[in-house]
Amino acid sequence: MVNISFYLNTQKTNKAGENPVYMLITFNGNRIRKAVKGVKSKPISWNSNKGRIKKSLAYQDPEVIDLHNADLASLEETVQRIDKEVLRNKSLLNEEFIFSSLENPDLIGTTEEKFLEVSESVKAKNTIKGYNTVFNYLKKYQKHNNVKIKFETVDLAFFESLRSYSYDYLDVTTNYFSKIIAVFKTFMNWSYDHGYHQNLNHKKFKAPEIEKEVIALTLDELMTLFNTEFKLTRLEHVKDTFCFACFTGLRFIDLVQLRPAHIRVDYLLKRIQKTNEIGNKIPLNKFSLQILKKYADTIHYPLPKVSNQKYNEYLKECCEIAKIDTPTVKSRQSGRNHTEEVVPKWEVISSHVARKTFITNSLVLGMSERVVKSISGHKKDEHFRKYVKIAEDFKKSEMNKTWNKI
Repeated sequence: MVNISFYLNTQKTNKAGENPVYMLITFNGNRIRKAVKGVKSKPISWNSNKGRIKKSLAYQDPEVIDLHNADLASLEETVQRIDKEVLRNKSLLNEEFIFSSLENPDLIGTTEEKFLEVSESVKAKNTIKGYNTVFNYLKKYQKHNNVKIKFETVDLAFFESLRSYSYDYLDVTTNYFSKIIAVFKTFMNWSYDHGYHQNLNHKKFKAPEIEKEVIALTLDELMTLFNTEFKLTRLEHVKDTFCFACFTGLRFIDLVQLRPAHIRVDYLLKRIQKTNEIGNKIPLNKFSLQILKKYADTIHYPLPKVSNQKYNEYLKECCEIAKIDTPTVKSRQSGRNHTEEVVPKWEVISSHVARKTFITNSLVLGMSERVVKSISGHKKDEHFRKYVKIAEDFKKSEMNKTWNKI
């Protein structure tokens, strides 16, 4: 058990009449005393019961006092995390270990918990889930390389080591690694802003995503699937929820959260989970209204619920039965390694395809880009332009198949 407290060393006084604040750390019957770097107080401002500096305009600058007290609070939090880490990992508890952790704290298991705690109050559940995935990924990297990631050792050599581990050992995709680095940089920025380190090497890390081919159902494929009746209830349910997303542009998480209260006469009014956009108004066309009507008097209203894992599994089964089997290139990029194979389209259909299907077909059918963007909630033009290009390519293809044959 590690404990920390603070006291004023009245035997040392500077010209301003201030005394240095010391920390007293106790563990296993041992005591360690050490000055807290840069923290001083006048005796009249020191609260010995709380181990903090009292605010007093007459004796010290209140802003300086706030900074000093924040440093003391941060030390307390770090000692608490050291104590948890010792219990969790059965680390060797000695003076060297304690001060190494205080002066050069571990990136994982130290500020990680605080970052997640703060993020939970403002970030979506899926975002927090993504953060946890990244921290677990870094823990596996530590174990594999038998190292501890320290804030001050985060440099280009660390980045290259993590990249080699990702591509050469785990064989993850380039875009997956890009997401890992994006979250890692978010965490490093947060911990820098909160005074956990002074290292900005992470800003040099570059792991850009590569643009993937957009896979979407053509209008003919969508209507074929929509009009296919399945004998198995589970397949019928998945078909309807997927088609509803194709007709509205909703993400899977928003389908799961859809409630009767979100449905108006001919539109949806719902907060969008990913963007946290309040009151996004999504028009309902005759096909989406037909699906809602189908479940109006059932326990499944407004839509049947299926887990994401089963959803994708059943969806592929639906599309295979509906003969959505256009030869489709399935590509994969992992660092310098690129592979391609041609598969029937049903093999690459997942919940993400619905939103892409809505956007591309809306553009092909003549809906204005501005309206499509307002429904889909796209904020960045570069993300949206790829759908416009696909729609234009599709129109050109249709022209070649019709007028150019005359």
